[in-house]
Amino acid sequence: MSTIARSRAFHLPSTMPGRLGKVSGLLATIVLFLAALPILTMITMSFSASDTLDFPPHAYSLQWYRAAWHTFVSPDASDVLSMGSALSTSLIVAIATMVIATLVSVPAAYALSRYRFRGKPAVEQLVALPLVYPLVMLGLSLLLVFNALPVELGVFRLIIAHVILALPFTVKNCAASVATIGLEFEEAACVLGASPRRALIDVVLPLMKPGILAGMLFAFIISFNEFTVTFFLYGINTMTLPVWLYSRTVSSLDPTVFSFAVFIVAIDFALIWVLEKLVGDEGVAL
Repeated sequence: MSTIARSRAFHLPSTMPGRLGKVSGLLATIVLFLAALPILTMITMSFSASDTLDFPPHAYSLQWYRAAWHTFVSPDASDVLSMGSALSTSLIVAIATMVIATLVSVPAAYALSRYRFRGKPAVEQLVALPLVYPLVMLGLSLLLVFNALPVELGVFRLIIAHVILALPFTVKNCAASVATIGLEFEEAACVLGASPRRALIDVVLPLMKPGILAGMLFAFIISFNEFTVTFFLYGINTMTLPVWLYSRTVSSLDPTVFSFAVFIVAIDFALIWVLEKLVGDEGVAL
């Protein structure tokens, strides 16, 4: 028996299921470090005591956070647009994008998950197209379309563009939630006397809440951080925070942009934390 036991032990894998081996753990650590390296560099530079963008900094201080706060509360008169105005525009566009994308995605995800119709594969491909379409070409195409219109859309140009970019994430998360809801739930509601519309509102929508919340937060984060397409469509009065930060970097290489960027990253991390607490792994699809 001891020989058989030793033979079986010899054939057991060195790493049990659910545990990383040494090589896998090392590779995972390297990948995670490379992914976090830009953020770590930005945070390090935000504490630099130097007036130039030297890395690594020779000394550290909070001077750029103080300068960023002063820029926020008392904007320079030479600035075309204040940071507060850019932040307000970003919040307005992000909230509008979140609401509109969600209102469009809920019925779209339900229809794509529940019904079969002609052209369904083409619709699914069109919804996912912004994920693979070059953002520079998308921004240029939208610019040509909006300039050809007889009316000036203003901030609605940004909202329309950001909704297009957010739809793949909102539709996919809502569809993931619908896929977990069996038809028997709606059938049971109809058997108990509810109309198909009431069954959808009272049964399906509450069960879709994880996917809806995940899609809403993803839409807000995507819109709040979007730069490439926004760069083609913004105006002096519709400059978002990422574009404002870029303008500060191009004009003067102002190190305060790192402090503002840390602020943006903190907002994103807070939203992701909220997403994890409210939703967890239910209905989150990337």
